[in-house]
Amino acid sequence: GGAGWMLVAWYAAGFFLGSCPLAVWVGRAFLDTDVRSYGDGNPGAVNLWRAGGWRWGTLGVVLELAKSAVPTTLAASWGGMRSWPLAAMALSPVLGHAFSPWLRFRGGKAIAAVFGAWLGLLGPVGMVALAVCLGLMHAWQTSDAWTVLLGMVAFLVYLVLCGEGLPMVGTWCGCTAVLILKHRHELRKPPALRGRLPARRHS
Repeated sequence: GGAGWMLVAWYAAGFFLGSCPLAVWVGRAFLDTDVRSYGDGNPGAVNLWRAGGWRWGTLGVVLELAKSAVPTTLAASWGGMRSWPLAAMALSPVLGHAFSPWLRFRGGKAIAAVFGAWLGLLGPVGMVALAVCLGLMHAWQTSDAWTVLLGMVAFLVYLVLCGEGLPMVGTWCGCTAVLILKHRHELRKPPALRGRLPARRHS
């Protein structure tokens, strides 16, 4: 019925917004460069930062957060979405970013998009909680990919302790699956703990 088509329209809009490679477009328009030629080749805000400095990088982060947070927030406030439909809505821009048709389905690593999704679902508190979880994992070991994965595991504990229901756990599962897929090559190498003493040489 009409409600079903409305859901499809919301999901399509979320995917479309998420798929827009804003960091790439900003780099081309204002820096006359392709941000994918920097760092790890990722079409995201981190490489925009590398290409143009912290001001452009900060703009990239804000844009990538917004393209997930805004459609999710609007779906809840204007579209009246709750429960599982809202959980699916939060995933649509994350999927758009990770598998962007604009980039031949080779999108970014979706970290900022995931942060934006949780900002839309739980507000600033949820985004800060996710940042704290990732920060703790980053302080413990040196791999960025494992920081993301272990941080998401810690964030799941936070969601459960806060009494968030199954739909939020479903969103977590979808976000974590995307992050694992986008970081799969780096995750093959086990994490290295920080502060580990080097092996002593025998004289």
